[in-house]
Amino acid sequence: MTTLKKITSVFIIAFVSAALAIFLNNRFGVVPNHQFMISEKTPVHLTKNISNDGQQGQLPDLTEAAEKSVHAVVHIEVKMHQQMDNMPDNPFFKFFFGPDGPQGNTPYKYKQQPQFAIGSGSGVIINPDGYIVTNNHVVDDAVNVDVILNDNRRFTAKVIGRDPNTDIALVKIDATNLPYLNWGKSDGLKLGQWVLAVGNPFNLNSTVTAGIISAKSRAIGIMSGQMPLESFIQTDAAVNPGNSGGALVDAKGDLVGINTAIASQTGSYSGYSFAIPATIAQKVVIDLRKYGEVQRAVLGVVMQSVNDSIAKAKKLEHVEGAYVKSTTDDGAARKAGIKEGDIIVSINGNDIKTGSQLQELIGEFSPGDEVTVGYIRNGDLKDAKVVLRNMKGNTSIVKEPLSVLGAEFAPLTDQDKEKLQIEEGVKVTKLDDGKLKDAGMKPGFIITDINKVAVNSPNDIESVLMHTKSKEPMLIEGKYPDGNYSYYVIKPES
Repeated sequence: MTTLKKITSVFIIAFVSAALAIFLNNRFGVVPNHQFMISEKTPVHLTKNISNDGQQGQLPDLTEAAEKSVHAVVHIEVKMHQQMDNMPDNPFFKFFFGPDGPQGNTPYKYKQQPQFAIGSGSGVIINPDGYIVTNNHVVDDAVNVDVILNDNRRFTAKVIGRDPNTDIALVKIDATNLPYLNWGKSDGLKLGQWVLAVGNPFNLNSTVTAGIISAKSRAIGIMSGQMPLESFIQTDAAVNPGNSGGALVDAKGDLVGINTAIASQTGSYSGYSFAIPATIAQKVVIDLRKYGEVQRAVLGVVMQSVNDSIAKAKKLEHVEGAYVKSTTDDGAARKAGIKEGDIIVSINGNDIKTGSQLQELIGEFSPGDEVTVGYIRNGDLKDAKVVLRNMKGNTSIVKEPLSVLGAEFAPLTDQDKEKLQIEEGVKVTKLDDGKLKDAGMKPGFIITDINKVAVNSPNDIESVLMHTKSKEPMLIEGKYPDGNYSYYVIKPES
C-alpha cells in the first residue's frame, strides 16, 4: 500500500511538472530548466544589416578601370648625358677657353669623353595619334627616348616640350589608332575616393595598384623650375621608382592625375604617393602642343597659407585662405586693387583654403584671362576682376627658348658623325631672324657644344638654354660640313 502511494505521488508530481512546463512555454516562451530549444518554425533574425543598395558596404569594382588604363599607359626608356665638363673661369673669352685660350687645333681642350646614363619611367597616351604625357624629370636631358606600348611595340619618341615648373612633359610617337585615356576632373575628387595608380615600377610593366585620395592641394617642395607650381593629389596607392609619369585614374578609368613622387626615406614606397592634378597637367599639355612652352598665368602676389596667428590677427572666423604678403609692381593683383594684408578666399567662386590651392586654380588659366578674386580686407568680403598676366608682366605669348635662336635643327646621321670625326652634333638646317643669324652663323653649321656641354638633339639645346642665365654670354662651338671648326659667342641680354 505504501509502495503504491509512493508511485502514485511520483506520477502526479511528474504530470504536474510537465503540465506546468507546457503552460509556461506556451504562455511566456520560456523553459524553466534554461535549455534553449529551436524548432524549424522558430523565426531567427541575423545581425547583418541588409541594405537595399547593393553597393553600400562593398569595395568598388575597379576591374574595368584597370583594363582600360593598362593599354594606355606606356613604358618609357631614356638615354641621357651625365654631367662631365670642367667649366673654365669667367669673364667672357676666358669664361669659355680658360686663361690660355684654345690651343692650336684642339678646340675641345676641356671636353671629356661623353658618358651616358639609362633611365626609365612611365607615360600616358592622351591622343590616338601618339601624344603621350609624362614627367619632365623622366625625359630631362634625354639624348634618346623610346616608348614601349603595352603590346610590346617599341617607338622612338620626339620630345614636344617640357615644363620644369609643373614637372610635365609631352612626347610623341609616330603611330595612330592608339588606346588613350580621357582627362578627368581632378578638382572634383573627394577625400576617401578610390583611385588606381598605373605604371611600370621596377620595370614591371602594366602594374596596377589601388588606394584612396588621402589629401589634396599638397605642397612638398620638390619642383625645380623658376616658378614651381605644387598642388599634389596625395594617395595611398603604392607607387615606386618607374611609376613616374604614369596614370592616376578614377573608378571610371578617367585620367585624374600624373604620378610623380613618393614620400620615403628608403627610395621605395612607404605609404604615400603624389600625383599632379589633371587640371594642371591638361593645361600644360595644351600649351606645350600649341606653343612649345607653357603660357603661365600669374596673379602677381607673394603669399602664404593663412595660419592660426594670421587668422587671430585678422579676426577671421576660419583658418583658411591665402594671405597676401606683397604684390609685384607690374602684377595683375596690384592693378586690380588687391593689397598687402588682404586674404584671398576664392577664385571665380571656388573657395581657397591654402596657398597651394590658389596656385592650382590660377594654373588652369592663361595670360589675358579674367578671373574674379574674392578677398577679405578689414573684415569685409570684397571681390575684384583681375586680368592675369605672364611672368614678364604682360599678356603676350611667351616664346619658347629655341625660337629665340631663330633656327631649325635636325639630328646628325651616323655617316655625318663619321665623316666629321665627331660623336655628337645637331645640324642647323634653316636660319631666320634671331640670335644665331645675328652672330654670323650660316645654315649647315653643326653645333657640337654649347657652353662646353655636348649636344646631340634639339632637346639638348633647349636644356642648355634653360639652364643658362640671361646675363651670361653663350659659346656655341661646332663644324661646317667641310670640316672647319668655328665658334660663335652670343652676347648676354643687356
